[in-house]
Amino acid sequence: MAGGWSRDGAVQEQIDASVADAVKQARNRLPKGDSATHCDECEKEIPQARRDAVPGVRLCIVCQSEADEEEKSSALINRRGSKDSQLR
Repeated sequence: MAGGWSRDGAVQEQIDASVADAVKQARNRLPKGDSATHCDECEKEIPQARRDAVPGVRLCIVCQSEADEEEKSSALINRRGSKDSQLR
């Protein structure tokens, strides 16, 4: 179903592109390599259980939670939003 002047399938292509971008970003955020024994931010020891559970981990749980909150607050803008959503 086309809407307005868009061609058939354009909406689904936009949805697919948005999902593909989100998956790519999530994969890029995954830690890689050897886990650190101490947090890169606060230098507290990272528990062995966390290092085993998350390969390549660099931050303790507290610092990782803070980093996730900062990332979440900066990701609130929908750059692919429809014209209608941008007018609100």
